[in-house]
Amino acid sequence: MSGAVRWAVGALVFPLLVAGCGAKKDGGPPPAPQVLVATPLARQIIDWDEFVGRFEPIQQVEVRPRISGYVQTVAFRDGEIVRKGQLLFVIDPGPYQAALSQARAEQKSAEAQAANAQVELQRSKTLLDQGFVSKSAYDAKLAQQRIADAAVAGAKAAVEARALDVSYTRITSPIAGRVSDHRVDVGNLVSVAAAPPTLLTTVVSLDPIHFAFTGSEQVYLKYQRANQQGTRTSSRYASNPVDIQLQDETGYNWHGRMDFVDNALDEGSGTIRGRAVVRNPDNLLTPGMYGRMRLLGSGAYTALLIPDSSVSADQSEKIVMVAGPDDKATPHKVQLGPIVDGLRVVRAGLTASDRVIIEGQGRVRPGDKVAPKVGRIVAAAPTAPQPSVLSQPAAQATRADGAQ
Repeated sequence: MSGAVRWAVGALVFPLLVAGCGAKKDGGPPPAPQVLVATPLARQIIDWDEFVGRFEPIQQVEVRPRISGYVQTVAFRDGEIVRKGQLLFVIDPGPYQAALSQARAEQKSAEAQAANAQVELQRSKTLLDQGFVSKSAYDAKLAQQRIADAAVAGAKAAVEARALDVSYTRITSPIAGRVSDHRVDVGNLVSVAAAPPTLLTTVVSLDPIHFAFTGSEQVYLKYQRANQQGTRTSSRYASNPVDIQLQDETGYNWHGRMDFVDNALDEGSGTIRGRAVVRNPDNLLTPGMYGRMRLLGSGAYTALLIPDSSVSADQSEKIVMVAGPDDKATPHKVQLGPIVDGLRVVRAGLTASDRVIIEGQGRVRPGDKVAPKVGRIVAAAPTAPQPSVLSQPAAQATRADGAQ
């Protein structure tokens, strides 16, 4: 190729390259990213506050002797279920039966002396009426008769006391429940002279059973404010429902009601004690066992719900991106509540008409222009059934996380 031809080709290519570069530089900004937007879902819900606690027996008894003596019989199997009044121990009754027999003999002697005193008094009364004895002699006979009657009363009391001692040789369970192991074997001496008397065993009631927990001052104030406003009655005055989940359970399978709130907060921890009562027909629940409890935390109210994935964190604040009227992405600081049927409750920071970016928010920054496409927020099927005592649809209730 000659030089002239090469120059002509170069002259033609150079303007094309310049034109191409100019077109790339002056083509305008990239298109706005497409995002999916939807207004928050409004729904009637009930809050549930969550606590961790443990089960406690409603009744717990330390079985101790009321008389001293040698253990003759252990009448139960360690750890078994016992009924109220069931025999647990027998203390050798021999010495106490002998004492009872002696007391009965002394009672008969006193009754004989009282009968003789009564006869002497009657004779003295006849002689007094005839003028053969003085009034002072009659008064002496009357005093002797009264002393004899008092001796009879004392002898009867002694018989009752000795009979009680004999009855105390048979130690029975004061409550129904589960007994612990026997702490004293047959042949050992138990004593009531010790302080306290010898511990024989313990019995705890199981059905119903208590669930004890502590709540923070913040939660306590929330409940008191709600009680003042009439939106939720305090558990001091109402048996508010509770649900309990055991460590190996995924659902809240145990249901009960509140029956106690303490009268003061603990100064050291700043918490207040509460207690619920729960049915335990199969005796599965055992004192000392831990559980997670949710307590009715509010009355029904309308809440705004959005997908939890549309919430991002900015240091300690929670942010939701909203497409404004000019289709620009605007961050809203929000206060969040619990998860309800797969959606996050927003307590503050959004309105029912805000267009929340529920998909594609990762591709936009505050102030960016977006191309919104209208979508719809749909709640998942409820996963936690509500207790029957509420008569509320399961989808309308939830628990409030972080309440303790």
